[in-house]
Amino acid sequence: MKKLLLLPIFAMFMAFCGAASAQAVDANSPDVLIKSITQQVLDQIKSDKQIQSGDVNEITKLVNEKILPYTDFTRTTRLVMGRNWNTATPEQQKQIVEQFKMLLIRTYSGALAQVRNQTVQYKPFRANPDDTDVVVRSVVMNNGQPVELDYRLYKTPQGWRVYDINVLGAWLIQAYQQQFNEQISQNGVGGLLQFLTQRNQQLAGGKAS
Repeated sequence: MKKLLLLPIFAMFMAFCGAASAQAVDANSPDVLIKSITQQVLDQIKSDKQIQSGDVNEITKLVNEKILPYTDFTRTTRLVMGRNWNTATPEQQKQIVEQFKMLLIRTYSGALAQVRNQTVQYKPFRANPDDTDVVVRSVVMNNGQPVELDYRLYKTPQGWRVYDINVLGAWLIQAYQQQFNEQISQNGVGGLLQFLTQRNQQLAGGKAS
């Protein structure tokens, strides 16, 4: 699953692009947006040896420059936390968003070395002109094996933004809801933040458990 989740994380979700790339991406059309970002990210991964080696600093730079401008990760985190989001202070919310983002980056950074010859096929995009929440569906061909990959986007005044992804029938938000809720129910919002922070420290230190 780690290898499969790599592409969606680096083609979305998962808010902020460099100027040159931003000019080349049309955020007014959800399917065009996904296709453009995905191609840009795959091209950079395949040409960057540091990213291929799993360099977390380079991966973080890639995410911040190429992907986050077209995602709403705060919305993602808020939906994962559900009603518990409103019990967190603004500072806690900010820290949880950042720690959650780093958790995803650190968890899947090693899989970047696996990105070589994957191709992406897009299913026909169907949406009404007045829709404000849509799904762009695609299939990633990984060594000849098809992997279904969907992106959920919503419309903002600045254009479309990705806030959830679906890999093999598992939506990212839903996948993390139970874990977050368990941490909060046992230790409160502060406990969740501590858990995420400690988990990132473990991953940074090369500990898998």
